[in-house]
Amino acid sequence: SISKVIEATGVSVHDFMAMIEAPPHVARIDEANETAPSEPSGVPLLGLAQAGAGGYFDDAGYPTGDGWELVPFPGASPEEGVYALEITGDSMLPLDRDGDIIIVGPAASIRRGDRVVVKTQAGEVMAKVLKRQTAQTIELQSVNPAHEDRQFALDDVAWIARILWASQ
Repeated sequence: SISKVIEATGVSVHDFMAMIEAPPHVARIDEANETAPSEPSGVPLLGLAQAGAGGYFDDAGYPTGDGWELVPFPGASPEEGVYALEITGDSMLPLDRDGDIIIVGPAASIRRGDRVVVKTQAGEVMAKVLKRQTAQTIELQSVNPAHEDRQFALDDVAWIARILWASQ
């Protein structure tokens, strides 16, 4: 899990360990070079239920507009387009629970089996698993068997972004 966090964030092992040793808001001095380690940067956070409302994303699925909180996440910055969503509901159980935070990367490549966030042209936002994508359709699998799998014409999808990391 730690290696996945380091890979997803691009933070060095040294900076990661510095964050573990002290809370992010406590300034620490690196005794070897007497400089403070880099502070964890923040990414925009929005509730998944809010994400369907207009004004929060551009046409490519990048965060825009007001209403976003900023949450600390090492190695990522809002300028990169990476953002956080808070899971609502139970459609991603047992992997992600209500209140878990997911980090989403609109520019990340997507392939079959990846967990993704999809926004439809109708404004519906959902977290699912990419089951299959063709030139005309996209098939999404629900992690929770109590929820139906979904299929959309590609024209009905506003954007799709890969889930890079999820809190547990």
